[in-house]
Amino acid sequence: METPHIDVAYIAKLAKLELTTEETERFSTDLNRILGYVAQLSEWDTDGVEPMYHPLPVFDAVRADIAGESLSNEAALANAPAEEDGQFRVPKVVESAH
Repeated sequence: METPHIDVAYIAKLAKLELTTEETERFSTDLNRILGYVAQLSEWDTDGVEPMYHPLPVFDAVRADIAGESLSNEAALANAPAEEDGQFRVPKVVESAH
């Protein structure tokens, strides 16, 4: 199986990362090695093997959903850098896709 090429420079641009040429080459090499390893794993016979989400048995360790004491609105907003109408005011971080 041929491993696909990943354009590290394009991914870095999407993530708004500035990578040097050396970093781009190093990450490209690292990703190709990882994909090569994944390709090796696909060669193994896994017929009859049950899928699992964790290598060890995991038991439900969720606490009981019991209402407890909570902060008042004023206490929660006490150290907020900006507040409006009893809510946290935060800067817009998502740009329009258009």
